[in-house]
Amino acid sequence: MSQSNAFILMIIIHLSFSQSVRGKECVCDLKNVDPPFPENELTEVETTALQCIKTITLEKMNELDRLVLGLQQRIKQLEDNVIMLEKEDNRNIYGAVSLRIIELEISEIQDLVDKLNRTTKNYQHLSVQTADQLEAMKDSMVKLEKFDKMQTIKKYREIQIKKNLEECKKELKATAPPPTVSSGRCGLGRMVSVSGPRMYSLTVYGTSYPYGAWGKDAKPAPGDEKKYWLVVLSRSNVYGHFIRQLQQQVSIRTPRHHIQLYGYGFATDDSGVYVIYASTSNFGNVIISKVETSNPPVLSQTWSTSLHKKTVTNTFMVCGVLYATRYLDKEIEEIFYSYDTKTNKERYDLRIHIKKMQTNIEFLNYDPRDHLLYVYSDAYILTYELIFQ
Repeated sequence: MSQSNAFILMIIIHLSFSQSVRGKECVCDLKNVDPPFPENELTEVETTALQCIKTITLEKMNELDRLVLGLQQRIKQLEDNVIMLEKEDNRNIYGAVSLRIIELEISEIQDLVDKLNRTTKNYQHLSVQTADQLEAMKDSMVKLEKFDKMQTIKKYREIQIKKNLEECKKELKATAPPPTVSSGRCGLGRMVSVSGPRMYSLTVYGTSYPYGAWGKDAKPAPGDEKKYWLVVLSRSNVYGHFIRQLQQQVSIRTPRHHIQLYGYGFATDDSGVYVIYASTSNFGNVIISKVETSNPPVLSQTWSTSLHKKTVTNTFMVCGVLYATRYLDKEIEEIFYSYDTKTNKERYDLRIHIKKMQTNIEFLNYDPRDHLLYVYSDAYILTYELIFQ
């Protein structure tokens, strides 16, 4: 071994030598005086870190907020129902039925409170457990850093600090880029208002069919871009007639879009087809499921909301965002709620008004090609323009 190599070895490892002479040979014993590297401890730190990543997910972090938001809305709805009962109770069967509905709502709220309490306790336990694990990992890493004889960690920190300083300097000198719109909103921006109606007409069937739906295909076949479809309900509000350009007719099951009356609704936008429904497993709150266009079609990704079904008159989808409406009075329907399937964010404060020509709206459907909202209202068909900003 050369002298230079021996010198380098002495820098890296603390060594002790003992020399003995055996005949004409010189034998040296090399011993490492440093303690052995605790590889098992490093493996344990890595395992704990992976467990924390699997245990603490974004979905779990949002679950508590979603439950609290849903509980607040349910309590507000219960208060409104109690006030209405006090005003309109004439001590007949209407009051008894309303009281029974309130009792069921209280029971559902109690179930939601119980779930919230269980979730809170679980998260408190998880928080304490994770804090202990992080503290143990920190202590282990401090011990392991003592084995870094070449000061690799120290040099890495210095490089990282210099890199952060350079990035900070670039950000200070750079010109702020123009605001961008999330791709999940199709580049349209935020919905701010609804104008119209732009078109208002009674269907060819007259006022005999107050329930129905109409619109345009989101992705029509070639040659069908200008065609409309129309459904008018008959026979127990389940069966209807499917009409293209008011000529071709076949009997079909209509999409049950009015979720206040029915359990399921369908909505389409540029991103695909969605099923809107409620489930007892979600405490009667609305669930969104995307339909995969396979053969046969199947439900794929699903989102659970805090929006209670009974508070909603209609829903529609725009660029992967669910919008819900409610009845204010015979002249105004309000878009009050939205759920973004890309960010999982909910809003209850939209307050976007739709000026009605008839008292009730039975169906809403958005067409991504002309950005119009197609409305079926008490046997009349209308279109409204959605304004984005």
